[in-house]
Amino acid sequence: MTRPTSPPLADRPVSASEPSRRFWPLGWWRLVDTQIGIIPLPIYVIVAVLLAILTAEGEIRPDGPTMIAVLVLGGFTCAEIGKRLPILRNIGAGAIFATFVPSALVYYKLIPPQVEKAIVDFTKFTNFLYIYIAAIIVGSILGMDRDVLIKGFLKIFVPLAVGSVVAAAVGTLVGTTLGLGAHHTFFYIVVPIMAGGVGEGAIPLSIGYAQILGQPQGDVFAQVLPPVMLGSLTAIILSGTLNFVGKRYPGLTGEGKLQPDHDGTPPGDAVAKEEANSGQVDVSTIAAAGLTAITLYLLGVMAHHLTGLPAPVAMLFLAVLAKLSSAVSPHLQAGGFVVYKFVQTGMTYPLLFAIGVALTPWDKLMAAFTVTNLITIVATVTTLMGTGFVVGRLLGMYPIETAIVNACHSGQGGTGDVAILTASNRMALMPFAQIATRIGGALTVTGTLITLKWLTGIAG
Repeated sequence: MTRPTSPPLADRPVSASEPSRRFWPLGWWRLVDTQIGIIPLPIYVIVAVLLAILTAEGEIRPDGPTMIAVLVLGGFTCAEIGKRLPILRNIGAGAIFATFVPSALVYYKLIPPQVEKAIVDFTKFTNFLYIYIAAIIVGSILGMDRDVLIKGFLKIFVPLAVGSVVAAAVGTLVGTTLGLGAHHTFFYIVVPIMAGGVGEGAIPLSIGYAQILGQPQGDVFAQVLPPVMLGSLTAIILSGTLNFVGKRYPGLTGEGKLQPDHDGTPPGDAVAKEEANSGQVDVSTIAAAGLTAITLYLLGVMAHHLTGLPAPVAMLFLAVLAKLSSAVSPHLQAGGFVVYKFVQTGMTYPLLFAIGVALTPWDKLMAAFTVTNLITIVATVTTLMGTGFVVGRLLGMYPIETAIVNACHSGQGGTGDVAILTASNRMALMPFAQIATRIGGALTVTGTLITLKWLTGIAG
């Protein structure tokens, strides 16, 4: 005769003879399992109190442990607020709030100056944005099927190129119709949107404009920066909307895959995915995969010094080469998947919070909020994404994914890529987003400066 089994401890009713167990430990465990983002509620309260005390005592420092606590608390708080808002939560409000709320808090002096300075110093000196991008790129590439990877890289340039041309024409036409003038609309609104962000877009663009036109570079930079910011915000909102559309019409999306895999998953990829999904990857393999990502980034930095190619793009090509040549074993690929998921889950919103504080000037964003500018910018980004949607579908790719990759061409550089892909829940597209941002932006800036110099020579 089998002995009846007792119900699990957590499912058993608490009797009157066990008053101490009403809260401890079961009630406490339920409290610990309640999370704000990834933060257990008791830990959230403790960290918030500790940071308030450290701030009052002037002890906030830009060191690793303190900044992890500050950024995790700030990032997940803002993201959770965005995720709980009706309607807005369906269009990427978590990423929008995590990025732009801290920017507004800094502008209105609602973040203590010492906290702001510590975040800015930590963000700029550690450059952990590139640690994040390295882990995301390497993990997502190692997670792609080989055939899909090859075909995707060859195809993605088509919707990107066509979208850029059509968006430039439509944006310029709209701005001209609204009275902004064709020259101003094209060079100071449309081109900055697709220039590749701030560091690799707006800054070199403003330097080139200043040299060609004989104007102060600071004045030019102040004109081209607002469209970059507002274009990125528009792309974030529209990408979040496409994520919502994809849930309603699943036939339009690959949920992060750029195109269908008709040939099946290669054996090595299948082994890696099965190992990663089963949770059998050991800690040493995960650590090795993380170091592999950093190594590829450092090789990208070296390639940048030798060839001038942006380090993330060089790293991207090296990761693709490693994948296609089977230089990375299935076991290490599985570790790469885990690193990718860990970084995506634990670092995205803290990173966006840091970006909002250190790299997103609220006043520049607000400067673009005139009706004519807003209509022109929205028309440009919408056309860029809409063209990507249509061309991607004609090429047999998932139209929502190609539209989102095109959206990254109008983002705020690498920071915009993170926000756009977070809002759309498509972080696996990071390799293609980097192509759109870095290569697309570089070609846009170069072609524009050549055109402006030619037009100036004719006018002179």
